[in-house]
Formats: sequence, structure tokens, C-alpha cells
Amino acid sequence: MNTEERLDFLEFRQQLLFDNTSFDRMLFEYQITRNQLRSILDLFDEYRNAVDDNEEVHHGSYEQRVYDIVPQHDGNYHFAEEIALTLHENDRYTEVFEALYGDMPKFQAYLNN
Repeated sequence: MNTEERLDFLEFRQQLLFDNTSFDRMLFEYQITRNQLRSILDLFDEYRNAVDDNEEVHHGSYEQRVYDIVPQHDGNYHFAEEIALTLHENDRYTEVFEALYGDMPKFQAYLNN
């Protein structure tokens, strides 16, 4: 990282600490950058539109797209799941989480609440 990127990263992390939601804490823990967050939210907007258009979505392709955005967590499906789950728990992109993971038994407790 150059100096400007490093400064933005530190300022972004400081903002995450101030905001202190469960989603912010997850982003902080995984050392996500501001640009990566923007790309992740764009991805969720894309998936929301696909769900709204009754297109089939699959968690495997979603997870690969997350790895493309955040290569430092390539192959860590727990990370990709946690993004979707944490957004769902914060009442954001709930339809995306349900479309991607709604058929998986390990997430049934989150869907039935």
C-alpha cells in the first residue's frame, strides 16, 4: 500500500470502531478496506436485483465473487457466509441471504426467527 491507501485504510478502520455494529466489527476483524466494502455492497445489490427478478442464485458462485473482491480470504467460505449472515442479522439484504443459504440446515435457526 502506498501512503494514501494506508491512511484511508486506517481512517476506515477508525470509523468502523466508532460505528461498532456487528457488521462493522466483522469488517474490522477481517481487515476489509473501504474499496472492498464498496465492491461487496455492489455485489449484494447485484444479487438483490437477481433475486427480485426471480433468477436462480447459488452460494458457490457468490462465494467465488467474494474471493475475487477480497483475495486475502480466498477459499474461506466461512468469511463469505459471515458477510451474508451478518448483513441478514442487521436486516440488510435479507432476501439475498435467504436465497443463497436458505436451504442449508446449518442456517435454519437464523431463518426461523
